[in-house]
Amino acid sequence: MTETTVGIGGAAESTDMVLNIGPQHPSTHGVLRLRLVLDGERIASAEPVVGYMHRGAEKLFEARDYRQIVMLANRHDWLSAFSNELGVVIAVERMLGMEVPERAVWMRTLLAELNRVLNHLMFLGSYPLELGGITPIFHAFREREELQAVMEEISGGRMHYMFNRVGGLKEDLPAGWLGRARAAIADVRTRMDVYDNLVRGNEIFRGRTRGVGVLSAEAVHAYGVSGPIARASGVDFDLRRDEPYLAYGELQDVLKVVTRTEGDCLARFECLLEQTHNALDLAVACLDRMDDLPPGPINQRLPKVLKAPEGHTYAWTENPLGINGYYLVSKGEKTPYRLKLRSASYNNIQALAVLLPGQLVADMVSILGSLFFVVGDIDK
Repeated sequence: MTETTVGIGGAAESTDMVLNIGPQHPSTHGVLRLRLVLDGERIASAEPVVGYMHRGAEKLFEARDYRQIVMLANRHDWLSAFSNELGVVIAVERMLGMEVPERAVWMRTLLAELNRVLNHLMFLGSYPLELGGITPIFHAFREREELQAVMEEISGGRMHYMFNRVGGLKEDLPAGWLGRARAAIADVRTRMDVYDNLVRGNEIFRGRTRGVGVLSAEAVHAYGVSGPIARASGVDFDLRRDEPYLAYGELQDVLKVVTRTEGDCLARFECLLEQTHNALDLAVACLDRMDDLPPGPINQRLPKVLKAPEGHTYAWTENPLGINGYYLVSKGEKTPYRLKLRSASYNNIQALAVLLPGQLVADMVSILGSLFFVVGDIDK
């Protein structure tokens, strides 16, 4: 077999065409490159080429102290900043053997679920946009703005919240914040049926996604795929239920792990949508509990120089896009000796190598968009 590499256009009938999608291309999410070998309109093989946004975050962790690494941690997945911070501080607290105040535990759980909703709303709006439906993105941004307002009020940030601290949270809640958060969540919940009616019930959307890009449960396990994408293929695993952290152990009656068995683009979208509904329910349950908690501290007092004892630990969290893992090694200094980051998007995107072959080029964008990844989370 002969291969002809071309930019845009055709090749001789006797050869396969190698087409580069990206790294800056209208069909990709940010700076991702796909190297496709085409046989006519069918994709014969696909290779995701990553690393165009690499900032060396893991190496930078080694040159920052335990307070400063929070700033680095929340930037790789810019849609899940609070959850990224959370994983790092949980790992450090585990090394220190530190107990976090109860109010901080419940507040972290509440803010993690609000961050999950913000992440999912972006994809619920942008995925139909990639398939030609422009209306849902306006609805998604309206709901995001309402929730962003309460997140911004409490933390001062709109994307990079910087609200987690080793030992708890940065500061206590503004007066009346719980009531304003409850009102914002109630407003968003009343309008969530838009995505059911406008998107999931749309025959064009269903035609473009149902039966397209089927990912088997075996491939999920082989590539370490996690989050809504794995659950859409019937892999029933969620750390919040199976290895509870924060306050999730007390929220088992509210927490619902959404699964599907089809494993196609539509199933992935449905998992994301229903998980958003459940995250709002969990946020309300956290608010109810916060109302009942007595006044108390929101963080622990820390020494001026914070040093973790020598040793290592591994913490993992159920981030909005899947499982994030943090392997922390300490030599007893004020900076980590090593902090290895296992990001959800990096593993999830590898599945394109088995998802795309055999599919039509026209379906490539449908499949790519349904993997719900952030390029910075891949490249770190």
